[in-house]
Amino acid sequence: MQTAATQPEIIYPETDGEPMAQNTKQAEVMMTLKENLDALFADRDDVFVAIDHFWYPVEGRPNIRQAPDVMVVLGRPKGHRGSYRQWEEDNIPPQVVFEVALPGNTEAEWDAKLKFYQQYGAQEYYIYDPDTSEWRGYVRIGGRLEAIGEMEGWVSPLLGIRFGRGSETDPGLYEPSGRRFVGYVEVRRALEAALAREMEARRRAEQERAQAEEARRRAEQLAQKLRELGVEPDEL
Repeated sequence: MQTAATQPEIIYPETDGEPMAQNTKQAEVMMTLKENLDALFADRDDVFVAIDHFWYPVEGRPNIRQAPDVMVVLGRPKGHRGSYRQWEEDNIPPQVVFEVALPGNTEAEWDAKLKFYQQYGAQEYYIYDPDTSEWRGYVRIGGRLEAIGEMEGWVSPLLGIRFGRGSETDPGLYEPSGRRFVGYVEVRRALEAALAREMEARRRAEQERAQAEEARRRAEQLAQKLRELGVEPDEL
């Protein structure tokens, strides 16, 4: 008979050996969601955002798990984790989960995910399809995740983000401030453009300073010549 002391350690795998994303569209949308959600909650230490991260809701049951493409946990600290073991996180489940559709996904798969998220405490569940540029979503009403009828213009009750019209890898999401979610390449281009504008402004300011200095120098030379002729410049 095995005692608690001799029972084998329960292993909670941190990977299933599969790549994070199955195609480039899915990867780009996942990264856009993760990076922009990180930025949205950068000033809050109690919001954990993860990408393709195993969520284990039940202690001792490593077979009960799901890996949302992106998940948000409100009320848990930022930091690195191998997996999200709910019983070690004040039993707080991820409240908002996102999935990015692949061409081969079936309705049976979506139904299974919906049942999992409904059973284990997700409050909001969203699916984006890059091939159709469409969202569908579910929000918890009572004990069930109920379908949201119209996604365009929908505002997440927990995150405050607004859903707009997507375009392939642009999921069409907006922060509460109105700023659109953007990908890394677009952010980099914007930063490079801002840096170029700053450098140009500095160049112009330096040029104007040099011109002003040259004008001052010439004025002093002229004043000196006038004095040599017995004329005080201030009396002119």
